[in-house]
Amino acid sequence: MNNIMLIDGYRAVIQYDPEIDMFRGEFTGLNGGADFYANTVESLRQEGRLSLQAFLDTCREAGIPPNRSYSGKFQVRIPEKLHHDAAEAAKARGESLNQFVAEAIEHELEQTHPAKR
Repeated sequence: MNNIMLIDGYRAVIQYDPEIDMFRGEFTGLNGGADFYANTVESLRQEGRLSLQAFLDTCREAGIPPNRSYSGKFQVRIPEKLHHDAAEAAKARGESLNQFVAEAIEHELEQTHPAKR
């Protein structure tokens, strides 16, 4: 699992790159790429703020929204048995497969990202 850093309300995935001996951060959920590098956690947060501000300024100047939009639809490829079992479980609960999957995702997010929920 990657580390997450919250910078001014935006999430960034943090990784260590041993080839360059630096931390790398990349913001998620943006309409474009915004990454940053530093040697320490403190300087990484500072570089992240600068990178984010530059990205937001560019979006504002171009008149485009900074946050990626999501349609609420996506395709998932899973093993046949998992598909079968999920469909049977949904039917037994009296709900659609879509509703069953949405609840499963919601449950997982509550477990892994409780502050965001």
